[in-house]
Amino acid sequence: MRTRTLVTSLVLFCLVVFAAAFVYYDRSQGIDEPAVVEKTPLVRDYSPVIGPEDAPVTIVEFFDPSCEGCRAMHPYVKQIQAAYPDNVRLVLRYVLFHKGSEEAVRILETAREQGIYEPVLDAVMEAQPQWHDDPKVAAAWDAAESAGLDLEAARAGMNSQEIDRIIQQDAADVKAVGISGTPTFYVNGDTLSRLGPQELYDLVTSKVESPQ
Repeated sequence: MRTRTLVTSLVLFCLVVFAAAFVYYDRSQGIDEPAVVEKTPLVRDYSPVIGPEDAPVTIVEFFDPSCEGCRAMHPYVKQIQAAYPDNVRLVLRYVLFHKGSEEAVRILETAREQGIYEPVLDAVMEAQPQWHDDPKVAAAWDAAESAGLDLEAARAGMNSQEIDRIIQQDAADVKAVGISGTPTFYVNGDTLSRLGPQELYDLVTSKVESPQ
């Protein structure tokens, strides 16, 4: 009798534990849960990458598309990549410090879905003086269209859950890393301590020559 009671109690205990674990797992998988930073990597799996995926040197730029400093540095970053086409890749992380920045990011992400991220990025940055004070970023949309963006498809997909997740996770990482200004650069994990084209070039060159 005691054995039967013990077995019954054990079965009930296991059922309770299983039910609790199931509820916990179900809640942890919810798509509406806020982004959580565990290790706060500089590069996420979803981050936009320009350049060879296996490049030994990675420039990470915390980047606000509405930031004038980001626009000023943009051509220099391209020149550095052109100087080291096989050795350097650029990873962009989004920072939304300015008016219109979020919609500009959504434009860029729809361009990525359409396979034209880099030309749209170049066009949007070149046109930045015409749209960075406009919350509707009309000139950014015009520039993106001129670079080949399908506006109808972009507007239909710009508020997707996937793009929402990217924006939310980048915002969480920006806060966790402590980014207070843009652009902020890291090269193979080392911070660019003084912002400037030559300083960035020198740091990248040092990593190309000694990537470890």
